[in-house]
Amino acid sequence: TDNIILLGTGKEKKLEIEDYRILAGNLINYLKKYKANNIGLVASQWLSGGKLDQLGQALAEGLALSNYSFDKYKKKDDDKINVDINLIVEIDSDKKILFKKGWDKGLLLAQGTIKGRDLVNEPASIMTPTFLAKEAELIAKENSNISVKILDKVEIKKLGMNAFLGVDQGSDQPPKFIHLIYKPNGNAKDKIGIVGKGITFDSGGLNIKPGDSMMDMKIDMGGSATVIGLFSVLGKIKPNVEVHGIIAACENMPSGKALKPGDVIYNMQGKSIEIGNTDAEGRVTLADSLAYTQKEGIKTMIDLATLTGAVIVALGSNYTGLYSNDDKLNNSLLKSAKLSGEKLWSMPLPEEYKELNKSNIADIKNIASTRYGGSITAALFLEFFIEEGISWAHLDIAGPAYAEKPLNSYTPVGGVGFGVRTLLEYLINK
Repeated sequence: TDNIILLGTGKEKKLEIEDYRILAGNLINYLKKYKANNIGLVASQWLSGGKLDQLGQALAEGLALSNYSFDKYKKKDDDKINVDINLIVEIDSDKKILFKKGWDKGLLLAQGTIKGRDLVNEPASIMTPTFLAKEAELIAKENSNISVKILDKVEIKKLGMNAFLGVDQGSDQPPKFIHLIYKPNGNAKDKIGIVGKGITFDSGGLNIKPGDSMMDMKIDMGGSATVIGLFSVLGKIKPNVEVHGIIAACENMPSGKALKPGDVIYNMQGKSIEIGNTDAEGRVTLADSLAYTQKEGIKTMIDLATLTGAVIVALGSNYTGLYSNDDKLNNSLLKSAKLSGEKLWSMPLPEEYKELNKSNIADIKNIASTRYGGSITAALFLEFFIEEGISWAHLDIAGPAYAEKPLNSYTPVGGVGFGVRTLLEYLINK
């Protein structure tokens, strides 16, 4: 027997693309209770507006993302619901072309997000720097317009990335520096660097975290999961820009070889960093990732990092702190986030706070002299390594990289894949 569900959407004039994503998510969550396997939508009432492609995209994303579960380590789960565009009825042929264009785009954006979710959800015993590097190699193998360079410890040292290697030195897992490159057909309109923090497990190092705080630290590679998730569908989406994905992947572990508080290390630009706290390690690896990206001649860079607990204190767990030295880039990312439904909030880079990162013995210290404004001082630390003339944005994704409770109807508990859809929207619209 067929069952019919009526979904109310509220006032038509107030509806936005995100409302349809949430609606689709609510639909899947409702149907899961009834073990439904196939669904069809009678969507004629939703198709009166002009943005049919956006509607198709929103429904595809909401349906696919809410249908997600990480069940690799569970007994087989048959709760997945089959959703097919051909089951969406009452669409005129001329409307269906536009709707399907959005639908196909939405499925790809969801697919990239799901890849990011899977990587964040992997246990740290599996999710090593080597595992991450193999994921990048697989993407390059499957896409003719994507190539990859993987640097090992010897090659990393040769480039002078001693800040990155300093964080790595306490671990038995070999570090990997991953550089993915997507090139479009024809002339690229721009060259963009997407840099992801890649700490595959963060114990805190010798400044070791309390046990409860360490429980979820497999998620500290959330930024790199976004980069891999994005590249996993970039070859099919084919934006007209050249994109470089940069990840310095390592663990932060305590051992007899580990970095000590008070140590001084140099990044590949020759800038010295005093280690005030070994648990402020992500920014230290990013000091080399950002320097490398600039050395590649990339003038526009966006980094994503589960960087600070302070951003969660400031904005809660649903919002990402957005920092940028370029208003145009900042506004483009906010606009893309509005389309994707991911929540960004613009944060300041105050000149007067820079002195809080001062060191008595080095060019900069990796922990501020105050406990307040920790997300801001971390962003200012990163800005110290940005050269003049570079457009740069930093996304502190510590809040929404991992959902301890569902963020919304289509984002269940676990890895979120945050930033994949926002950045893809940004690249598509460049």
